[in-house]
Amino acid sequence: MASAGAKGVIPPNLEEEILRLKREMNAVILAHYYQEDDLQDIADVIGDSLELARKAAETTADVIVFCGVKFMAEGAKILNPSKKVLLPDLKAGCSLETSCPPREFKAFRDAHPDHIAITYINCSAEIKALTDIIVTSSNAEAIINSLPADQKIIFAPDKFLGSYLNKKTGRNMVLWNGSCMVHERFSEKELVKLKTAYPKALIIAHPECPESLLNYADHVGSTSSLLKFTEQNPGREYLVLTEPGILHQMKKRSPNSTFYGVPSALDGGACISCNTCEYMKLNTMEKLYLCMRDQSPELTLTPELIEAARKPLDRMLELSKAITSTAIAKPHA
Repeated sequence: MASAGAKGVIPPNLEEEILRLKREMNAVILAHYYQEDDLQDIADVIGDSLELARKAAETTADVIVFCGVKFMAEGAKILNPSKKVLLPDLKAGCSLETSCPPREFKAFRDAHPDHIAITYINCSAEIKALTDIIVTSSNAEAIINSLPADQKIIFAPDKFLGSYLNKKTGRNMVLWNGSCMVHERFSEKELVKLKTAYPKALIIAHPECPESLLNYADHVGSTSSLLKFTEQNPGREYLVLTEPGILHQMKKRSPNSTFYGVPSALDGGACISCNTCEYMKLNTMEKLYLCMRDQSPELTLTPELIEAARKPLDRMLELSKAITSTAIAKPHA
């Protein structure tokens, strides 16, 4: 029997209905690695912020259904202003986004007039419009290294990612004081206890984690980089310092490996579920079906905001393409 949802009846054959609607709408479903397992499994494209931005820019679909958080759906709309962009739950925000209000960030920029602004993609469209170059955790280091050594830079909104990039690039970027609540919550004490229990386990970490945690890591990288690292080193044990949604893909791609999530520092390290992103988990299969059935909620932005916010996104994609082309060409030089 079909179940009743907030906006009506949910069919029992939910996956079939979503796929039917996708065909009828000529839609593409994009999902971030931090989404629930069933949303990842039904998506056409699964990726990190850079991969999803690229796919959003390239898609020929009429409708983009974004299983992620609001700033990601905004990015898809900015890159595809004529397409309809749907988000299963408009309340799916981001702690990094809310840590960087536009008015305060503009004042921060104005206080550093001789600096360019490089902003992590985890920010609102309004912040993107105040930015010179957008970066993701996948391409930030390479993009920063491509700029002149004497270029003064402010970096927002993640202070931990910014600190990591300063260390990696030798820069002295001025950092906005923001952070991701998920990566900030991991317990160093619990990490050490797990490493003691599993001494052969490799520690892999996202650079949004505090430096005190990154110092333990055998590999630091974006979600796609962490996933690739585990694929290239199969049959190992891993302690994973990022949102546990990524474990689904890790287990699928490296079935002979064993993965352990690291508990949060909340409740004395007893809270394992506290290191999940509550915003990412707002999206569900039921909400995905309803948003496709009703073609709502739709993500909309003003033409003026789209135009202003697109420039730093285009700059990111151009620089990423140029850096990739250079890297490919080097072995043949």
